[in-house]
Amino acid sequence: MKIDCPLCHGQKSLDITTHLEKIPYFGEVMESTLICHECGYRYSDVLCLDQGDPMRYSLWVESETLNARVVKSQSATIKIPELGLKVEPGPRSTAYISNIEGVIERFQAAVKMALKLFEDEKAQERSLNLLEDLKKVRNGEKKVKVILEDPMGQSFIAHPKASKRRLTSEEIKKLKTGFITIER
Repeated sequence: MKIDCPLCHGQKSLDITTHLEKIPYFGEVMESTLICHECGYRYSDVLCLDQGDPMRYSLWVESETLNARVVKSQSATIKIPELGLKVEPGPRSTAYISNIEGVIERFQAAVKMALKLFEDEKAQERSLNLLEDLKKVRNGEKKVKVILEDPMGQSFIAHPKASKRRLTSEEIKKLKTGFITIER
């Protein structure tokens, strides 16, 4: 499909392509790509189309669980309560497949970005303390729990020590999904 570009306003210069595909761990997904041949604007997104039971997974992070497989959909919330860290889905939330160590690395990257953004002394100190704690977690010196909650049931932690259970309706109501919903 070709439409007018919202950035450069080139007429019929924006190509939109979509296709469906089955991907391990995620099921059926729709990939969309937008490319403007006038200004070079590019955008791509992958949307999971399958839905499972709303689930909550948790795993204590130790040396032997750092390699646990983590599949996080764009609708999942991931948190480390002992450190006060939580990532909730938003409109630009992305899905990924990683391991617990990779999740810790993502938290470290976010805290490093906060260090650059916030200049007040208290925020700087808090960020530096968090980075030190996250380093200890990766080195097996500090034990924390990673919790993954997904109201769409597309996420999980694969490890024999991981616990899982269905989310209650009250827990589901408190979670953000990253999607715009209209309630009547």
